[in-house]
Amino acid sequence: MNVTLSPWSTDDDEALAAAVRDSPDLAVQLGDEALGTPEAARSYIERYLGHDEGTITFAIRVDGTAVGHVALSHIERRHDTAWASYWVSASRRGHGLASRALATVAAYAFDTLGLFRLELGHRVNNPASCRVASAAGFSAEGIERAKLRYGSDRYHVETHARLASDPAPALALVPVVPLVREAVPVR
Repeated sequence: MNVTLSPWSTDDDEALAAAVRDSPDLAVQLGDEALGTPEAARSYIERYLGHDEGTITFAIRVDGTAVGHVALSHIERRHDTAWASYWVSASRRGHGLASRALATVAAYAFDTLGLFRLELGHRVNNPASCRVASAAGFSAEGIERAKLRYGSDRYHVETHARLASDPAPALALVPVVPLVREAVPVR
């Protein structure tokens, strides 16, 4: 299994649609967007999965096919912080892909971007996401009550953070490779 990170491309529309069909729980993560068709997925990629000054996104690829996502958003230079996020399609979970991708993006944030603090949050009813964060070296810092709302439901969120001065986790990092086909343009 060849695992890499690279920018999203509109050519990933079929893979994103397949991941959403494979993983109904992603609807909450992706803002309840109906992304089960290539057309809808392509539009989502164009709107949300490109790079800009405050956001860097990567597709997690297995043998060249996008099966997940890892990103840094809300990159803030005054305090050198950013928000990390991730997901992997249901059929690819349980193999350490998200943890390795998150650890890779953290190393990129610290070593290349010069950031100092990365934060992330997961719903407390998602213990798998907690395991991903912990494996990637993010320490739990506390619970934010009723922080997220999906539909009419509110969820408590456990916040995690990793500092540039924290020890790196003992995970094999994922190669970051340039995309051969055209990446999503800057928004």
